[in-house]
Amino acid sequence: MRLCLLVCAVFLLSAVLLPGAAPRQAPASVAQGAVIGPAVEIHPPPENHRFPLDETYVYQADWRLWNAGLVTLTINATTGPQMRVSGTATSSGVVSVLYPVRDRFQAVFDRRTFCSESIAKHTEEGFRARDTLINFNYQRAVSVLDETNLKTSQTKHQEKAIPACVTDVLSALYYARSLPLVPDATYGFPLNDGGDTVNVKVRVEAREQVKVPAGTYKTIRISPEAAQGLLKDKGKIWVWYSDDDQRIPVQMRSRMFWGTLTFRLVRIDKK
Repeated sequence: MRLCLLVCAVFLLSAVLLPGAAPRQAPASVAQGAVIGPAVEIHPPPENHRFPLDETYVYQADWRLWNAGLVTLTINATTGPQMRVSGTATSSGVVSVLYPVRDRFQAVFDRRTFCSESIAKHTEEGFRARDTLINFNYQRAVSVLDETNLKTSQTKHQEKAIPACVTDVLSALYYARSLPLVPDATYGFPLNDGGDTVNVKVRVEAREQVKVPAGTYKTIRISPEAAQGLLKDKGKIWVWYSDDDQRIPVQMRSRMFWGTLTFRLVRIDKK
């Protein structure tokens, strides 16, 4: 079992937020192996959409009886139309002794369209350390991944076909909160993490009350389908958003073969 998942799964939640729908046949002009669904697309945010600027969500990660670490998510405005999403994951306690994790993520997307522009990852997990940068080149219709193994200095360059607009593994959590999230509805959108683009399918399951360290919230529970990608046939994921205009991701949970990992909101830090 890779214990880094215990702390970093929140980014898998958004990363594979939800890798979902069955692959569709790609156009002839697209590189073979790409999975791009013409029926799904990224929609611009509603006119009255409010981004939670300068708010940092702080989560406690729990696995079985252990506190696995802390995860943070923050979104800020930059100059121009770009928005920057930052995330950190740090292991603690027993997990940190067995498999220390210190990860940093930063994604940039266009606030007008929700199209992702780039995502950078610095990951230190156990004896591994990597720097990864993914740029989304819409003129060339490709994602460009450049990765360096900080232990061995080995590098990797990879290009994959993308549709006209995609979201990334971190921004997806904020994109999902912008959707109407009507109970029993299903939403789809394309997501890319440097490899093949996948169609994410999100099902809105129910409204329910959830108690976390930050308080008690009325929430909307959504669930991804993992018919393809990292989580295929390996478990299930849920995300609880507050059932109000703020759409705070109050709780996230993954149930895998190695157990259930839950992220509970501890507090919201504001500048």
